[in-house]
Amino acid sequence: MGESSARESLANLRRVPLFAGLSDGALGRIAETSTEFEAGTGHVLVQPRQAGTGLFVIEEGSVTVELPGRKLELGPGEFFGELALLREDDTHIARVCAASPCRLLAIRRDDFDGLLEEEPHLAVSMLKVLAERLANKDRA
Repeated sequence: MGESSARESLANLRRVPLFAGLSDGALGRIAETSTEFEAGTGHVLVQPRQAGTGLFVIEEGSVTVELPGRKLELGPGEFFGELALLREDDTHIARVCAASPCRLLAIRRDDFDGLLEEEPHLAVSMLKVLAERLANKDRA
């Protein structure tokens, strides 16, 4: 990766609220270890009872998260798949489908675990989002 494209990659990652407070080193690690991919409308990204293998961050587009009894839509800068990563051998509880054409980042479980150890700020950012989602679950 050239120097200008590396700077652009770090700048793009820093625009994701979850990553905004991370060091350049941590952002570089995310850039090196994550996989960027595209999904078309209707593509199923996660199924219930499927093993959690990574965290997904939405760069463009939106997804529909189908939970028991409710649905929610997530867009650019938001993430999903985190609950299945927080406990070893846990599975997803929701079905997640692309609601529009999407570009996403996937971060593998091992890379995610290492990143949490190196950058505790990431865990704090995630907890704030998870708390908000839990607080709003009965209001949906």
